[in-house]
Amino acid sequence: MMTYNESLVKAGVMLAGEGLQPSSKGARVIFNDSPEVISGPFIPPEHLISGFWIFKTETQEEAVEWVKKCPGLDKGTIIEVRKLLEQSDFGEAFSAELEEKANKLREQITGRSGAV
Repeated sequence: MMTYNESLVKAGVMLAGEGLQPSSKGARVIFNDSPEVISGPFIPPEHLISGFWIFKTETQEEAVEWVKKCPGLDKGTIIEVRKLLEQSDFGEAFSAELEEKANKLREQITGRSGAV
């Protein structure tokens, strides 16, 4: 897998990628009248996300071609490919003021490390 990740980075495709702890170490927050917290584990495990990559490609087809090269996966493994939302996806609802705030947030995030 490391060789695969290195090839993604060398090609300039991989922006991020991480594995996730098992759901037994996680929690879900369900929003109804007030937030409700449910501790893991969650089932069925085959429907849970165990990790992620963020690719920068020109097309979804290009991303799929990279995913098809992923080594060492168990039979039945599913990798879902979806596009990240971009500011342009919100059309006129994303005002210049919101764009400025979003850019400032991005600047604040850059360089941070560590997470809960």
